[in-house]
Amino acid sequence: MVNRSEGMALLVAAVDQGSLSGASRVSGISLASVSRHLSALEERLGTRLLVRSTRALRLTEAGQRYYAEAKRLLADIDELESSMQTDAAEPSGRLRVTAPTLYGRVHLQPLLAKFLMRHPNVTLDLHLLDRPVNLLEEGIDLAVLVGEQPSSSLVARRLGSIRWVLSASPDYLARRGTPASLHDLAQHDGLVYSHQANEEMWTLMQGGQPVIVRVPTRMRSNTVDGVVTAAAAGAGIVFAPAWAIADHVAAGRLVPLLPQAEPPPRPVFALMTHQRLMASKVRSLVEYLVGHLREKALNDL
Repeated sequence: MVNRSEGMALLVAAVDQGSLSGASRVSGISLASVSRHLSALEERLGTRLLVRSTRALRLTEAGQRYYAEAKRLLADIDELESSMQTDAAEPSGRLRVTAPTLYGRVHLQPLLAKFLMRHPNVTLDLHLLDRPVNLLEEGIDLAVLVGEQPSSSLVARRLGSIRWVLSASPDYLARRGTPASLHDLAQHDGLVYSHQANEEMWTLMQGGQPVIVRVPTRMRSNTVDGVVTAAAAGAGIVFAPAWAIADHVAAGRLVPLLPQAEPPPRPVFALMTHQRLMASKVRSLVEYLVGHLREKALNDL
């Protein structure tokens, strides 16, 4: 069983690091030993898991399935050991956290650095991703979600809320005119965050009621900062979080538009599985984020 778990861990490390030498480095065993363990693993399973070349590793179809399950099992073992700690024990172990790219850079990274200073026995893997994640399959302890609470078996803890605001640059407005109503948006260029729900249809307010506005799209980006940067450069109108445009507004590069059409703030959640929530390190991080993000002024321009 020890050999099985070691081979499993080495395959996951090789894939995550992109090479056998990377697996050797993080595991602290020789490159030759890594290669022998992986060969023994493939021989025991009776199938090829990795296609190796001098430049890269590639998982076979069987390897992709084995890697996903192995990563989940190793995360479960890690969580089992961590959950054996008493509530009074100092949090320890590896935390795997994911969040949207720009939100993570602006709001989470500074807080996580302070959290690590407070808990020296915790190590952190932070993945800033502008795509949905599967917490179980990807071995994630905590995911930050901006938007509506998902309907699932996940545990959700509200961290706060964020305003979404229309804005454009003074140069763009001088060239194209300033929209006075939602109807006017049809004559403008929209800059669309492509991972946002409904993409080209923005939910705004009119007469106190939500309305869907279809936006002529000039540019799409899978990151918020991509469309915010384009808006500041004069490419069109962007619908983005208040904190993402705050510096540009303060510097005069962007001007908020149609404040009467601004929708209610969107919630921000921390998502976990029930199993992950058992771990002292996860509970400690959630409480830390709740305490700091609820105090933080995310909505001011």
